[in-house]
Amino acid sequence: MINIEDFAKVDFRVGTILTCDFVEGSEKLYRLSVDFGEGIGKRQILTGLAKYFTPEELTGFQTIFIVNLEPRNMMGLVSEGMLVTVGTDHSKKPSLIKFYGNVENGEGLS
Repeated sequence: MINIEDFAKVDFRVGTILTCDFVEGSEKLYRLSVDFGEGIGKRQILTGLAKYFTPEELTGFQTIFIVNLEPRNMMGLVSEGMLVTVGTDHSKKPSLIKFYGNVENGEGLS
């Protein structure tokens, strides 16, 4: 269990995936370029969704990311955040969070 102060530390932001490429030498990692708008700008985020989605399905998709995680080195690249998906059973395809209506890149939870 966490308290509300711990939850408030997590910075969830809306971003649009500009590009999605396979990470060389990995069967599950994609390298995403994500636009978070003026305040944050563009970031590189690595995600293990290659076995579930094609690059074409992810490119242009707008969803939720966590942007205040410490950068993490993976396969020689730095990931500057985390894409949030729904589903805890890793044997099934995760679901992406989709918005109804217009949401600007960089918007946070309220």
